[in-house]
Amino acid sequence: MKRFSFCCFTSRISEFNSHRRQNHSQSQIMAGNFSDPSGNKTANILLNHDFCNGLNSWHLNSCTGYVISAETGTQGGTSMESDGNYAVITNRKECWQGLEQDITDRISIGSTYRVSAYVGVSGLSQGCSDVLATLKLEYHDSATSYLFIGRTSVNKDRWEKLEGTFSLSTMPDRVVFYLEGPSPGVDLLIRSVEINCSSPNNNATSTGCVSTGDDNIIINPQFDDGLNNWSGRGCKIMLHDSMNGGKIVPKSGKFFASATERTQNWNGIQQEITGRVQRKLAYEVTALVRIFGNNVSTADIRATLWVQTPDLREQYIGIASVQASDKDWVTLQGKFLLNGTSSKVVLYLEGPPPGTDILLNNLVLKHAAKTPPSTPPDVKNVAFGVNIIENSSLADGTNGWFPLGNCTLSVKTGSPHIIPPMARDSLGPHEVLSGRYILVTNRTQTWMGPAQLITDRVKLFMTYQVSAWVRIGSGLSGPQNVNVALGVDNQWVNGGQTEVSGEMWHEIGGSFRIEKQPSKVMVYVQGPASGVDLMVAGLQIFPVDRHARFRYLKIQTDKIRKRDVILKFSGLDSGSYANTSVQVRQTQNDFPIGSCISRTNIDNEDFVNFMVKHFNWAVFGNELKWYWTEPQQGNLNYKDADDLLSLCQKYKIQTRGHCIFWEVDETVQQWVKSLNNSDLMKAVQNRLNSLLTRYKGKFSHYDVNNEMLHGSFYQDRLGKDIRANMFKTASQLDPSATLFVNDYHVEDGCDMKSCPEKYIHHILDLQEQGAPVGGIGIQGHIDSPIGPVVCSSLDKLGVLGLPIWFTELDVSSINEYVRADDLEVMLREAMAHPAVEGIMLWGFWELFMSRVNSHLVNAEGDINEAGKRFLALKEEWLSHSRGHVDEQGHYNLRGFHGTYDVQVVTPSKKISKTFVLDKGDSPLVLSIDL
Repeated sequence: MKRFSFCCFTSRISEFNSHRRQNHSQSQIMAGNFSDPSGNKTANILLNHDFCNGLNSWHLNSCTGYVISAETGTQGGTSMESDGNYAVITNRKECWQGLEQDITDRISIGSTYRVSAYVGVSGLSQGCSDVLATLKLEYHDSATSYLFIGRTSVNKDRWEKLEGTFSLSTMPDRVVFYLEGPSPGVDLLIRSVEINCSSPNNNATSTGCVSTGDDNIIINPQFDDGLNNWSGRGCKIMLHDSMNGGKIVPKSGKFFASATERTQNWNGIQQEITGRVQRKLAYEVTALVRIFGNNVSTADIRATLWVQTPDLREQYIGIASVQASDKDWVTLQGKFLLNGTSSKVVLYLEGPPPGTDILLNNLVLKHAAKTPPSTPPDVKNVAFGVNIIENSSLADGTNGWFPLGNCTLSVKTGSPHIIPPMARDSLGPHEVLSGRYILVTNRTQTWMGPAQLITDRVKLFMTYQVSAWVRIGSGLSGPQNVNVALGVDNQWVNGGQTEVSGEMWHEIGGSFRIEKQPSKVMVYVQGPASGVDLMVAGLQIFPVDRHARFRYLKIQTDKIRKRDVILKFSGLDSGSYANTSVQVRQTQNDFPIGSCISRTNIDNEDFVNFMVKHFNWAVFGNELKWYWTEPQQGNLNYKDADDLLSLCQKYKIQTRGHCIFWEVDETVQQWVKSLNNSDLMKAVQNRLNSLLTRYKGKFSHYDVNNEMLHGSFYQDRLGKDIRANMFKTASQLDPSATLFVNDYHVEDGCDMKSCPEKYIHHILDLQEQGAPVGGIGIQGHIDSPIGPVVCSSLDKLGVLGLPIWFTELDVSSINEYVRADDLEVMLREAMAHPAVEGIMLWGFWELFMSRVNSHLVNAEGDINEAGKRFLALKEEWLSHSRGHVDEQGHYNLRGFHGTYDVQVVTPSKKISKTFVLDKGDSPLVLSIDL
């Protein structure tokens, strides 16, 4: 809260100036009226300056407000003519209360800024009132101070222009611009506000007026000014108009630069952009790049941001990566966002192996344009459940089919007549299969099998379920993978996969979706080793009516996530029952729904606000992993994890520990790999002791050894017992934590390494060795999910009797509506299955997720259609009820497990109660004495 007010500015102006001089001497701040003689117009550094996005980016300072969007608007007694939107700031109880915006990262030392605003007042009985523009300057090591920018005197029902300038000679830790001034009770009206950099500091190349428009933030982007503003990051840079005897020339402009004499992968060309980018704005980088030398024809080039925070913390933000060649220029493109305040920001290119030059033709860095909103996919005239495969029954022989490769197709009889279970769950009652199957012989390659073109039968953005019976011939003793695949132009798409052995028919199930218009789509069945006969029966590909499944899941959810409640009232005569009203509102659903977070995220207050409002669990993306907490042996870094844990504890958010170890070879830091087996065993024990002793009792779960179905580093080096020993030791060090296995592609039918059967075998094997496995983690990085396919995996894993969590759930689609549908599939399947006890999303904020097109909130804070669907489901899973006490003095309801508020209003009193509805088979009976 501000320490003084400006109620009567005219009478207190001398007091204000004295106060300003006293508190601002250390800043040497210059303020006053300024007119730019050149008349140059620079970008407005204020966000949403004309309130076209409501009050987004603005903060109300201890008052309330709204935006009127009309040529002439009237609301709450306010009537002002305007040619655009304007904000109404009301319920003002102090003169200093008004509207503010943080501009810390958009201003720089030594530059002069001009403020111009159109303001008014409402609710003024007579005379005029003053409106002021003020700057609040916050310092970590000294008191907050205030800088007067300008004022204007405003009459009722008139717009006036407020102008002033300011300049800073030292940089505070936080700078907030705000408008204030009218007397308490008088509404402040603001039509538009601009802050323009009228006199940039030309002496500092790393600072200046921040651009929020279409201007390129990079200085000298095409090297027209030589190598000015560019430097080498651990290497030399050179300017060229051509190279390699004229074989390499610029694609645009006259010059290009090379980063040469590189001895490390991170060496490259860089430019400092401090002061030219601001926090919480998305930026897009586009560059023309290629490589040269060292006999390397292709290599990845990465754009990376190095950020130093005011507390000297270093951050590396990956922006984009592209495979560059020595043959031609390629485009490198990506986006980034700064969550917190930065003291230094450097953009650089890196990546190729040492000795390979990075060539840069030009680089553009601009504020990223917002992605246009998606339109719902066209689902008109979709025949849900109708097979798009021609002659699936084989009644017309092999008509419509062709052999892929030099194999032979023939039709035989003797396959199952019933539809495979996963398809039956989607289709419901359906006609029996014909019993005919395709026999594929003379297979000389694994990819050979029956094929069919379905190009004209596939609809964009539609999710298709795949189902078939498959079998293999004799000749091999071991199991064989069989896969339904799609060739979409030159891309391979997995439609489902299963492991087949013996003389048995096996169900294969999966799904796919196509999101870009293809010129050719072919479906084919492949997989067994060459020489092994393949049999395929009843192949079906059909569009899925997800909403029909949702109706079923709502019924299932009601059965397992809700419980009856009987409120019994006493102390009231029966004649008052009919006049006694009851309102029950659920304030929290106890089902855990959490999200992945990272250390950089929590510097963004908008991210934190969304997180604490909508999630009750959290998991750290990287900050607890061994390679993060001990990148070099003995060099421990727990600060990032500590910061995240403190935030979670502050908001009573429970946490999962991800992960103690990671079994996949490429995730193990080099110093660990270099240890001999004896020292490696000691390092493993030290890791367990260090992590679990430090955080004992603070993490409810631990993923003990991540992805053991996909990696085996520790087992290969230390023997099979090491995995069970990790669990045993972790349990001894922190008995309160539930210990999980955790793996991916368990639920989607597309990965034989982690199919439910192998996951079950893996868990049982650990338990037989004495490992205290307490939970099953299914990561949930899934494409085009189909409910029955997911549910089938959950059913199989559920027989173990262990709690199942989706631990890293994300879905991806370029269309927000399809992404919303995918997310709803997964959330509803989890809520409707009795074995599932929690869901963790693998993030929700754009540019901070492991997969593109998977976010719920856009980079600058806008909630997209997937996010809206998520919030709608969260609201659906809260139970509310209202009515009157019945003739027996009871009030009955059925609600989700969780916490409730009850308000009872009788003819003579009003009573409030709270209660918790736990799981239970019988109704919860609560007695309330009135």
